[in-house]
Amino acid sequence: MDKLKSQAKTAGLKRRQRRVRGKVRGTASCPRLRVTRSNAHIYAQVIDDVSGRTLVSASSLDGEFKADGTSGATVAGAELVGKLVGRRATEAKITTVVFDRGGHLYHGRVKALADGARASGLQF
Repeated sequence: MDKLKSQAKTAGLKRRQRRVRGKVRGTASCPRLRVTRSNAHIYAQVIDDVSGRTLVSASSLDGEFKADGTSGATVAGAELVGKLVGRRATEAKITTVVFDRGGHLYHGRVKALADGARASGLQF
């Protein structure tokens, strides 16, 4: 029964991701801030969907993040990743983005990452 439950959860996540991506599209002037979350880490990318390029990225695996000693599995770690991606985006002259929560609820680590990015100057 465990395998069926895992498959159902994965299928639900994929369905929610497709639903979000049907409504959210990043352009060169307003790229997409994509959040990917696992149990141990959190990742953020600023993506231009027109050209298919990642403009800026940050994660809990970056050396800059690891130097702080925070875990990517915590809300505090997610907020730090948000501040990191926000700072890198503003350095790349990106001020406005659209937020792609990746099928996850806007709660906990996803919300903390968004708040950290807003604190660094990103607008969405």
